[in-house]
Amino acid sequence: MHSLGIDIGKTTMHVCLLTNDGKTLRRKLDTNEAGREALIEWIEKKVDEPVHACMEATGGWEEAIATLLHENGHTVSITNPHRIKAYGDSEGARSKNDHADASLIARFCRTQCPTQWRPPTEAERMLTDLVRRRADLEQMRCAEQNRLASPVRSPIVRASLERSVAELNEQIAELTDDIRKHIEGNDELKGRRDLITSIPGIADATAEVILGELGDIMRFQSARQLAAFCGITPCEWTSGTSVRRRPAISKRGNARLRAALFLPAMSAMQCNPVIHEFSERLRNAGKTGRQIVIAAMRKLLHLVYGVIKHQTPFNPAWTLDS
Repeated sequence: MHSLGIDIGKTTMHVCLLTNDGKTLRRKLDTNEAGREALIEWIEKKVDEPVHACMEATGGWEEAIATLLHENGHTVSITNPHRIKAYGDSEGARSKNDHADASLIARFCRTQCPTQWRPPTEAERMLTDLVRRRADLEQMRCAEQNRLASPVRSPIVRASLERSVAELNEQIAELTDDIRKHIEGNDELKGRRDLITSIPGIADATAEVILGELGDIMRFQSARQLAAFCGITPCEWTSGTSVRRRPAISKRGNARLRAALFLPAMSAMQCNPVIHEFSERLRNAGKTGRQIVIAAMRKLLHLVYGVIKHQTPFNPAWTLDS
């Protein structure tokens, strides 16, 4: 299959097509609707069969292009930028520009055969937008509350901060209501939500973030792959007798999910029998409090994956190996 690498910017994209007969074709296009349509026409003009297109995850800019390619019968992969960079380092790449990046992505696509991407449903996409907007507002509210707690002397400024916090509280409450109505109105999302909240330690707000950030959880082939996507897999850094760094999590994943799972993991250590037993075992083994919480976050994700995969609510009799 022909390999297409796409380096996406805010207004333009650079594409590199590696054909099966050894040709390398390049093009620069706009990322607007006209540019996306021109990309499809260009591909159809240059080759007479579907291509495998690959692009980096760029915070949402890539989704419209990926969706259009998918709708036109092409295979699409969206890859963590760290993988692309590591692949370039393995080639000894010394130059970096948009054309070079598109060529690198195309070569990565051809040699590494990254996992195929599936576009989210309209309901999943809308939930993602709602959940992320609520998170943005909560972050803004936290900043305003911190300013309000500081020694503000001006009564005018204090009144302004109080109005801002009140307005943000109102917007967050409205969005939360919209999120719950959206989930209740979709049988698939509602079913997943109910399964996830059957796990002690996970309430509605956390389940909403999990659904909004992950979409179809079964696109992951295993619970370990899901944990890696969230960036909470352990990373060891040792070599010989001289290199002995403290193990840490990778953090190469979804930061919103990591933030959303921290407090539920602490709660689950008390109220979830599976997580409680696991955390006690780690504590007896001499692990630090932070290490135990992170491990509990990872186990919570394993439980989430399990209830969704087997379509079965949480069972307190489960063991960690279930």
